[in-house]
Amino acid sequence: MKNFDITEDPHRRFNPLINEWVLVSPHRAKRPWQGQNETISTEVLPKHDPTCYLCPGNARANGMHNPKYDNRFVFENDFAAMKQDEIMFEEDIKHTFFKAQPERGISRVVCFSPRHDLTLPEMDIDEIENIITTWKKEYTELGNIKYINYVQIFENKGAIMGCSNPHPHGQIWAQSSLPTQVEKTQNNQKAYFDKNGTTLLADYLKAELRSGERIVIENDHFVALVPFWAIWPYETMIISKRSFGKITDLTTDETGSFAKILKQLTAKYDNLFNTSFPYSSGIHQSPTDGLEHSEWHFHMH
Repeated sequence: MKNFDITEDPHRRFNPLINEWVLVSPHRAKRPWQGQNETISTEVLPKHDPTCYLCPGNARANGMHNPKYDNRFVFENDFAAMKQDEIMFEEDIKHTFFKAQPERGISRVVCFSPRHDLTLPEMDIDEIENIITTWKKEYTELGNIKYINYVQIFENKGAIMGCSNPHPHGQIWAQSSLPTQVEKTQNNQKAYFDKNGTTLLADYLKAELRSGERIVIENDHFVALVPFWAIWPYETMIISKRSFGKITDLTTDETGSFAKILKQLTAKYDNLFNTSFPYSSGIHQSPTDGLEHSEWHFHMH
């Protein structure tokens, strides 16, 4: 019987954030590749596209015109994933194989820049700081609405990730219940904090920094790393060095460091593949249910 080699032998890795295992087969990285190779896009986007629904001054799909904004622009999504209406719930739906329940919420679009041709890694640090300031404002405003219990800030970049418009933008979904992955993370972080008195990600980050094996970027306040339990190719996670739960807890210095690591990480993706790299990213932070959440540790997938 041979000794286990984590770099060669198939094994499972545990993700303590969601209490699930992921299968890892490192030996398969050696297989020959005969799949598709993408060609590098040479398309040059204009600074302003008169046909773009998100550019300043243009008409959107619903006929409304955007203001001629010169910084950030936030609006209610014209094709929102959720509605604010209160809906009567039919009790018998809960007792069949076809379970369903209404979900109330608010969907907003955040235009990162008036420039149609920019992406996060191409923006200046102060421009990204302004985006973070906008995220803080939206988290506070939406989180103060009585029925909103979670505010999900995210970005899908690139057509292959389902993004319907190349104009630099992200979305915010504020909803009455916790998303499934967030609920799992909530429960496991709380169980860890109740047992150890420290946040799960604070202790995990200390172990990763000691190892140094999966660190991609480190600055004064944040670390970007490949999580030990990564399931997606080129998956990374940004973790704050200080334990705090939500984006509004960021200090001025931490806001600057967060902006820098976002720019650096997205630039590394672009440079690695010599293209404007498509991705899905999302901030995970404490719920807005009015309760104390000392167990939460700010991070971004």
